[in-house]
Amino acid sequence: MTILCATVIVSPTLLAAPLTRDNGAAVGDNQHSQTAGSAGPTLLQDVQLIQKLQRFDRERVPERVVHARGTGAHGEFTAFEDLSALTQAALFTPGEKTPVFVRFSSVVHGLHSPETLRDPRGFATRFYTSSGNWDLLGNNFPTFFIRDAIKFPDMVHAFKPDPRTNLGNDARRFDLFSHMPEATRTLTLLYSNQGTPKSYRHMDGNSVHAYKFVNAQGQATYVKFRWKSLQGQENLDPRAVEKIQAKHFSHMTEDLVHAINRGDFPKWDLYIQTLRPEQLASFDFDPLDATKIWPDVPERRVGQMVLNRNVGNHFQETEQVALAPSNLITGIEPSEDRLLQGRLFSYADTQMYRVGANAGSLPINQPRAAVNNGNQDGALNPNRSRSMVNYEPSRLQPSTVSPTARASQLALNGSTQQQGIAREQNFRQAGELYRSYSASEQRDLVNSFGQSLAVADDESKHIMLSFLYKADAEYGAKVAKVAKGELQRVKALAAQLED
Repeated sequence: MTILCATVIVSPTLLAAPLTRDNGAAVGDNQHSQTAGSAGPTLLQDVQLIQKLQRFDRERVPERVVHARGTGAHGEFTAFEDLSALTQAALFTPGEKTPVFVRFSSVVHGLHSPETLRDPRGFATRFYTSSGNWDLLGNNFPTFFIRDAIKFPDMVHAFKPDPRTNLGNDARRFDLFSHMPEATRTLTLLYSNQGTPKSYRHMDGNSVHAYKFVNAQGQATYVKFRWKSLQGQENLDPRAVEKIQAKHFSHMTEDLVHAINRGDFPKWDLYIQTLRPEQLASFDFDPLDATKIWPDVPERRVGQMVLNRNVGNHFQETEQVALAPSNLITGIEPSEDRLLQGRLFSYADTQMYRVGANAGSLPINQPRAAVNNGNQDGALNPNRSRSMVNYEPSRLQPSTVSPTARASQLALNGSTQQQGIAREQNFRQAGELYRSYSASEQRDLVNSFGQSLAVADDESKHIMLSFLYKADAEYGAKVAKVAKGELQRVKALAAQLED
C-alpha cells in the first residue's frame, strides 16, 4: 500500500509569536502539567494549567432565558424622510446614515436547538446614533401572546421543556393558554407556516409595541415600526421543515452568513404607523395592547436597512450584545403598553446578570456618543476615571443636562389598580388572520395546531378550541376535527365568550 503524504507549508510568522499567559508572561510548556515527580500529583503552583482551566470553565456566559440562539450581522440604516415634525431623533433626517447591528434569534428554544423548530423569531436592531444607542427589539410576528409583563415568566415556563423530564410537553402550554384568550391571534401565527420562516432574510420584523415619538415642542405621537423584507416573505410548510431538519441544523444562520459573504446583502424597508393620543379612544380595542395590530392605519416608508458585514467573532458580538428596549434616545419614548413597561426593566436587568454591570463598555455595546455619568466600579470595568468628582451637581467639575431630553408629559387620573384592560377584543383579529391565509396555508395551520392541541388535557383542549371557533367557526371546527374535540361542546363554550 502506498501512503501519500501532503507537504504542509507553515508560515514562519506563525511560528514566531510566543505563547503567553493572560498577564503576557511567556509559557514554558503547554503540553505537560507540573507534577511532584514522574508519578506524583499535579502541583497547584502550575499557573498555566490553572489559568487555562479557569478561563475554559468561564467561556460561556449564562444562556439567555429567551432568544438564546441568535445570529448577528452589521449594516447601515439610511433615512428617507424628514420626521422632525414628529420626533427629535436625528437619525430620521433624509440621507442620514446610521450604523446598525441586528441580532436575529429564535425565542423559546435553547442555544443549540435546530433552527427549523416552530418558534417566533426575534428581530432586534441596534442603531448606533449620534445621540446614543437606540435598540428596537421586536419579532417577526406583529403581535405577542400576552398583554401584561407579569405573565411573561409564566408564558416562557409553559413554552419551555417539562422541568421534570426536560422534554417538550404541549399539554403544559395549552393548560396555561386556555386561561389567556388574548393569545389566540399570536398562537394562530405560531402554528401557521410563519412559525417556521425560510430564512432570516425572508421575514419581516415588527416592534410589536407602540412607542412614542416626541418632537421639539414636547408633543407625543404613538408609533409602531415594521421592517419589510425586500427579499419577500417566505415560509416553510411542515414537509419542507422535515426535509431541511434531516440535513441542516443551522439553515437560517447559514443562509444569512453565506448571503453576506457572497455580496448578496439583505435589505429591509422601515415603515411606521402613527396615532395621535386623542385617536386611541376611537378604536373598539386598546391600541396599546401588544396582542393587537393597527388595522387600517396607514403605513409610511421612512428608511432602509442593509446588512453588509458578518460578525468577526460570534461570542464577542452576537452573544455579548446587551440589547434592551430601555435603550432609547431623545425623541423616542416608551408608551404605556403594559408588556413594554415590564420589558423596560427586565431586559436590561437580565443583560446585567448575564454580561455584567459593565457590559456597556464592551465594543459591541459602546455607543458612538460620549458617555458621561457617575456610574463606577463593578467587575471588569475598563474605564479609567481620574476625576475626584463622581457625583452631580458639582462646581469643581460641572456637568450639564439637556432640557430637550426631558420626558414628555402625560396626564394621569384615577386610582392605582390591578385589573385587566377595558377593551380586550380577544378573537376578532385572529379570525381575520385565519381568513387572510390561502387554502393551503389554512390546511397547514389546522394540521399543525390540531396535532399539537391533541395532547392537551380534555378541558384545556376544548377551551382552546372554543377560542378558535369564536375567532372563526370554520377555523375552530377544522382544528377540533384534527385534535379530536367534540364540536358541540366547542360551540357551547364559544357561545359564552365575549369578543
